[in-house]
Amino acid sequence: MTQPNEIKTLGALKSAGYQSRSVKQELRDNLIKKIKAKEKVFSGIWGYEETVIPDMERAILSMHDINLLGLRGQAKTRMARMMINLLDEYIPVIEGSELNDDPFHPISRFGRDIVAEKGDDTPIGWLHRDERYSEKLATPDVSIADLIGDVDPIKAATLKLPYSDERVIHFGLIPRSHRGIFVINELPDLQARIQVALFNILQEGDIQIRGFKVRMPLDIQFVFTANPEDYTNRGSIVTPLKDRIDSQIITHYPKDLKVSRKITEQEARIKPEQKDAVYVNDMAKDLIEQIAFEARNSEYVDAKSGVSARLTISAYENLMSAAERRALYNGGTTSVRVSDFYGVIPSITGKVELVYEGEQEGPGIVAHNLVGKAIRSQFVHFFPNPEKIRKQKEENPYKLITDWFGDEHTLDLLNDFSNEEYEKALSEVPGLKKLVDTYHKDADNGTRLFLMEFALHGLAEYSMLSKHQLTRGLQFKDLLSGMFTMSGPDDDDDSSPDDQY
Repeated sequence: MTQPNEIKTLGALKSAGYQSRSVKQELRDNLIKKIKAKEKVFSGIWGYEETVIPDMERAILSMHDINLLGLRGQAKTRMARMMINLLDEYIPVIEGSELNDDPFHPISRFGRDIVAEKGDDTPIGWLHRDERYSEKLATPDVSIADLIGDVDPIKAATLKLPYSDERVIHFGLIPRSHRGIFVINELPDLQARIQVALFNILQEGDIQIRGFKVRMPLDIQFVFTANPEDYTNRGSIVTPLKDRIDSQIITHYPKDLKVSRKITEQEARIKPEQKDAVYVNDMAKDLIEQIAFEARNSEYVDAKSGVSARLTISAYENLMSAAERRALYNGGTTSVRVSDFYGVIPSITGKVELVYEGEQEGPGIVAHNLVGKAIRSQFVHFFPNPEKIRKQKEENPYKLITDWFGDEHTLDLLNDFSNEEYEKALSEVPGLKKLVDTYHKDADNGTRLFLMEFALHGLAEYSMLSKHQLTRGLQFKDLLSGMFTMSGPDDDDDSSPDDQY
């Protein structure tokens, strides 16, 4: 109901024909309207169109309390927050009520008293939908007083009331969310004794505070979020509470690169000046997403903890910044290079939980390994598979390249190379330009250079060349010479993670 400025009393509200609805009925009615009008409720949520969103809509139509169960970075909290859009823009409340009392059905002592005293002259205020959403992160120190309430000695002393008087109660977050949506994030982290306090609220809709006989039929849409790993790690959801949550909806990660890219491009904070200074092609964007897919399947990464979408978002931002930094030093504009992907390592190391074997390898080595595996996986989409060429003994399109390195040539690609130096270095490798022109003849110059470097990285991942990390870039050389060359004291080789796998 749109806020009518002229309705300021209970009598005027009655004359306007206003009818009260429960918050769950309100959500249901507004969802039905949006579905009929072909409007999206959860816009900007990608990959859930056929799975999670239909489950959410069914739960709302059923007027259920909801638990969103899934690994980190799966938009659980965002979906809960978007339910605000299904609330009426404004609802009437008794002015001055701390519990958002419905003028027709007040539940607080204050609300009942003022309606009894003033009748149709009871003052009415209007509550916007944004004020009807409350959220609490469950932490081990959350108390029953925080969520439900407790006796307030200061209030009792100020009002000169005995502790037996209902008016000395200080209400917690849940009663203050009456007629709204209340979200508890990371529910398993809530202590079991606190979870028990939610039983009555979910089933009977009332609250119990200390020894008070308080009967408050609260009207709340509950949404919980939980990580399945939490059931066995930090805590668990007690069984009777799970039984009282009507719908448990399982979320998931994007199932393909296309959806994953949509999410990253939507969420990444790329500055206008970065867009002007740096060109990034679609292959680089896919490569960023492939890193996350590789991490989710890696033997070194704990699959139960998951790999958040925040990894690819941060990695994309770092990739753009790596290229921008080079453009700032050299002046002018630049394109993203494959070697820039080693600038995203800090976005990976803090966002993956490693198993024991991964800890033994070290987060830096695992992160470099994931970038390498992403390159290997994407390589076969753009060039012939080196393994098939070996097995079937077909004509080898890489022979000119590998032979050149086999003649003891090396190629250094430094991070701060200007565009001209970068192109010149790649052009020194015979057969590299021809390879790209053969399989991507329509590519523009920037994309062609990216593919030329990409071919070198791919051949290194398929053990046809060796790749070494230098202090300021990368060095490619013949596989055998890379295996047998010992680094001298004056070498520019820092024994990087790339040398170790």
